[in-house]
Amino acid sequence: MMCDFLFSLVCTGEIFELKAELNSDKKEKKKEAVKKVIASMTVGKDVSALFPDVVNCMQTDNLELKKLVYLYLMNYAKSQPDMAIMAVNTFVKDCEDPNPLIRALAVRTMGCIRVDKITEYLCEPLRKCLKDEDPYVRKTAAVCVAKLHDINAQLVEDQGFLDTLKDLISDSNPMVVANAVAALSEIAESHPNSNLLDLNPQTINKLLTALNECTEWGQIFILDCLANYTPRDDRESQSICERVTPRLSHANSAVVLSAVKVLMKFMEMLPKDLDYYGTLLKKLAPPLVTLLSAEPELQYVALRNINLIVQRRPEILKHEMKVFFVKYNDPIYVKLEKLDIMIRLASQANIAQVLAELKEYATEVDVDFVRKAVRAIGRCAIKVEQSAERCVSTLLDLIQTKVNYVVQEAIVVIKDIFRKYPNKYESVIATLCENLDSLDEPEARAAMIWIVGEYAERIDNADELLESFLEGFHDESTQVQLQLLTAIVKLFLKKPTETQELVQQVLSLATQDSDNPDLRDRGYIYWRLLSTDPVAAKEVVLAEKPLISEETDLIEPTLLEELICHIGTLASVYHKPPSAFVEGSRGVQHKRLPGSAGSGESVESPDTGSAAGVSEAPPAVIPSQGDLLGDLLNLDLTPPTTTGPPPPASSGMQMGAMDLLGGGLDSLVGLLNTLPHQSPSPPDYSPTEVGPGDHAGLVKMGTGFGAPPAAMPASFNVPVSGGLDDLFDLGGGVGMPMGVFNPPKTVWLPAMKAKGLEISGTFVRRAGVIQMEMTLTNKAMSVMTDFAIQFNRNSFGLAPAGPLQVLTPLSPNQSIEAALPLSTVGPVMKMEPLNNLQVAVKNNIDVFYFSCQYPISMLFAEDGKMERQVFLATWKDIPNDNESQFQIKDCHLNSDAASNKLQGSNIFTIAKRTVEGQDMLYQSMKLTNGIWVLAELRVQAGNPNYTVKETTVCCANYCNKCQN
Repeated sequence: MMCDFLFSLVCTGEIFELKAELNSDKKEKKKEAVKKVIASMTVGKDVSALFPDVVNCMQTDNLELKKLVYLYLMNYAKSQPDMAIMAVNTFVKDCEDPNPLIRALAVRTMGCIRVDKITEYLCEPLRKCLKDEDPYVRKTAAVCVAKLHDINAQLVEDQGFLDTLKDLISDSNPMVVANAVAALSEIAESHPNSNLLDLNPQTINKLLTALNECTEWGQIFILDCLANYTPRDDRESQSICERVTPRLSHANSAVVLSAVKVLMKFMEMLPKDLDYYGTLLKKLAPPLVTLLSAEPELQYVALRNINLIVQRRPEILKHEMKVFFVKYNDPIYVKLEKLDIMIRLASQANIAQVLAELKEYATEVDVDFVRKAVRAIGRCAIKVEQSAERCVSTLLDLIQTKVNYVVQEAIVVIKDIFRKYPNKYESVIATLCENLDSLDEPEARAAMIWIVGEYAERIDNADELLESFLEGFHDESTQVQLQLLTAIVKLFLKKPTETQELVQQVLSLATQDSDNPDLRDRGYIYWRLLSTDPVAAKEVVLAEKPLISEETDLIEPTLLEELICHIGTLASVYHKPPSAFVEGSRGVQHKRLPGSAGSGESVESPDTGSAAGVSEAPPAVIPSQGDLLGDLLNLDLTPPTTTGPPPPASSGMQMGAMDLLGGGLDSLVGLLNTLPHQSPSPPDYSPTEVGPGDHAGLVKMGTGFGAPPAAMPASFNVPVSGGLDDLFDLGGGVGMPMGVFNPPKTVWLPAMKAKGLEISGTFVRRAGVIQMEMTLTNKAMSVMTDFAIQFNRNSFGLAPAGPLQVLTPLSPNQSIEAALPLSTVGPVMKMEPLNNLQVAVKNNIDVFYFSCQYPISMLFAEDGKMERQVFLATWKDIPNDNESQFQIKDCHLNSDAASNKLQGSNIFTIAKRTVEGQDMLYQSMKLTNGIWVLAELRVQAGNPNYTVKETTVCCANYCNKCQN
């Protein structure tokens, strides 16, 4: 307490002395006092009590003193807003000072004082400075507008400062232009929807002219602005590239990266057969290589950006492999980044050189780097097939070194090589088994167990090896336990007589003695399979393993496009879009590259020969989990056995007799009224219960959807959207002859969620056959093949009637049309909503899941015309609870035209009568599952609104009436 008291006395005395010196008549003494005040402020002392005395020192011609006072003002104005108003008159006066440095200093300080009370007093001085004769004052005032906009955006707009900023883009001084662009860009980021930077060819020409003359940071502002412009055609794109290319030789790395960003974006517009395109590729390599000679921190930023560039256009640096070789004195973060780029550039032409380097790295002392180097050898084997044998040989040499962590990483990598090239390099298993006792890391132990289980028939003592792991089962990590369980089940299926006790032991440990739910669930699944259907168990557990992807760590194409547009920013270092790490409204705009001139062409790989090749008989590919969990949860994607057209609708009569809709037929009426237009959310496939009676795969699939659309009340005046009105072409669909309504295609599976595969589609009914018409688009960088499709169980038993016919490989940026005929005799399960369909699509990359909703009109059968007498008797007997009434609005068709149009969708008019000028149409339709829908349609002449009263009846009722 005494110390604090003494300190406060000292401070009080010091402030008193400073106060006296600040009010001194001697200019030098004043200046020294202000310097002391600034020094105290810098070290954190509170000198706000001197505010009025410091402000009095503003009235001076000494530029140095004025700068110091302004610095004090910027720091304390926010805490002393009432006293800060005292400085307003001085600001106004200084903005008219003959010295341009003082005018600029005044306007800069005005922008930094973030006090609402005085901003309105600063508008007039700022307006004068924006039109000042001196360019230094104008460029300073331009930045001040952006600062003022951050404080009070409405004030800036009302005062017309934004228009003045736009005029400054045409200024004769390049630095004024650069600062105006920077200010407008800053304001535009906080208001994404405003079109402040109205870029056109004339404006672009002015910016390019100023680019050659302004400072380096001015060049960055202009280049970043150019990157937001989309040229009209390839000629304009080439012209801009030619004028930006000289910036690649700039000494400032930020200017170089900004220029690279502009060129990478505008190259998308250039045809690849253009001579200039090849020239530009050659010009881009040297500046990127030069960046790698800077200090390590700059190298890291450059490498992170190069990583993106190589993924988009590997041909730029395919001949520059040597510059990415690691130096002994590189920091670890630079080494790892170089290693990653080396793998991306690896090709058949340079693989020998790369492997020699990687083998050398594996003998380094840095453990993390050695591990990455060993993994990189495995990635080379997977990426470049011709080098696989040499990679395996290199890995065996490393295993012989007996260095523990090297051996363990090598075993993990060899497991992946086995997955990529099955039955090719199994001769090395004996060498791996020799090192079994030295494995102490979970990933390495799990990899070794997988190898033993997968090739148990080739290892004489496989049961002994697995039993040795089983001794400490409860001490192992979950990863090892899961792999050990699967491996022993595999061993049992291959050698059942010898390993019965072993499999019982591991199943008991997994299900009865374990607290891990994943392990227990897998144990129960295996136990149920082995006890109920060993043949099925063998087909599942010993199924052909999936290939692993060449590039599992490539950035998703749409994200890569966005990151290319942010080269030279934090987003390109984090490899995340700005919206992922920038809070608030700024930085959430998603940028995309413009459409390429040759959209049908794929981005070249360094190894074009191997990338373009497609194997003649590629094996089936299922989800790429490293263990059997992927196999167990995988849908059965084999083509269905039914290859002919769907059976006639009469075959569904028996199915319709039972209550498929849970709570009764009212669910169907609600569906007819409330079919939604919007695309559904993606399904959440989750394992629930396994039973021998399930026919839709090993595991029942849960729906996992959010709340379904709220049911529409059956009131008379509630309009319907997306239901029967679409049959009158009111929903924006494609009208067909005779009233057939075919909904337009919508995107069912976005490329962002399917590793570059985009699927859009619709449902149509032609000649009694329901078809799923799809457009498959490859937005990835690799060829897609081996397509297959399967549906989950659904309300009306929809299932593929044949395999998905995609006869040719789907190249990058290519689209293929596919029509899939559907039957209605598949497994049935009530869905929410009823017309929801969950789909799994497989290709050589992965299995993807999505859901879509089919129009209920696709299920209306051609034999849905009910006899008049039966219609009348059925209509009378139906209880009122089964009725629903609603309106169809804005339909300008008379009753005859409406009847003809509906008949095209298998809604048949049974009778018609006119009552008091109102036409009443009585109609029937039959669903594929045998449920009948009867309707009364009221059409008033001159009234565009129809009234519909409909009711549903089970087919069993109709059958009884026929018998009577």
